[in-house]
Amino acid sequence: MVFPYSPACVLRASGPDAAGFLQGQFSNDLAGIKPGQAVYGLWLDRKGHVMADSHVLPAADGAGFWIASVSSPSRDVAPRLESHIIADDVAIEDATGGWRGLALIGDGAGAWLSGEPRPGLIFPGRRVAGENWEWLFAAADADGVAAAAAGARAVDAAGVERMRIASGIPRVPADIGPADLPNEGGLDARAVSYSKGCYLGQEVMARLKSMGRVRRTLVRVRGSGEPPPVPAALWRGGRREGELRSVAPDAGGPGYSGLALVAAASAPAGGPLSLAADGPPSVEIVLGP
Repeated sequence: MVFPYSPACVLRASGPDAAGFLQGQFSNDLAGIKPGQAVYGLWLDRKGHVMADSHVLPAADGAGFWIASVSSPSRDVAPRLESHIIADDVAIEDATGGWRGLALIGDGAGAWLSGEPRPGLIFPGRRVAGENWEWLFAAADADGVAAAAAGARAVDAAGVERMRIASGIPRVPADIGPADLPNEGGLDARAVSYSKGCYLGQEVMARLKSMGRVRRTLVRVRGSGEPPPVPAALWRGGRREGELRSVAPDAGGPGYSGLALVAAASAPAGGPLSLAADGPPSVEIVLGP
């Protein structure tokens, strides 16, 4: 399956200090990264809140790094990085408008991509639990990419969103954002290094690791009726239980799936939730696979 889209962020970081600067800002370890590789991670604030996510890839020409995100806007990433450049010899260029993207979902997608040289940036995706890849390329290459992918089954945005939600994969910043911690969405498992040197938000990450728990957690939910605008408060009787963050309408009729951030203590119990205080139950926490 393929899904064409416009990436939210494509930045280029260059200059003699680019590697060290990014290592001191990024939540994951960039040490030893080589051309052709990609590292997924987060851009945190000093309190450990998730400001944005991205993959970081070394430029093929050896001159700096690419910072690419399918969901975190460049307007959130570029100013944040630039605000922390003090004595570092590094430049951040926003190239987002000149790039396009193609998500490839399904077994064999990686083998097909590596079958011959491809222009642009290629890195593992976060669309589904199974194999999926992101291919970013210059807008000028769009016709050639479309020809190369001709014959593949296309999927629309709603279909991609249903698959992502079914896999329980948070989208940044919609599901986990500036008021949230990586651990609340399970992002710490893949996007946070606990062994690298100092980076922005590291002290909070270390404390969370030692505590081993958070007060909220991201869960899958099922809703009846039409999906509400999000974010939407979720209630258990008269007590606010959390917030619905993402929704995707069912393909075959009324109802929707979603991701919600709820109190960690109550999540394992499941049970009905409402979209209004003391309202009728219309949302259910999904327990199990």
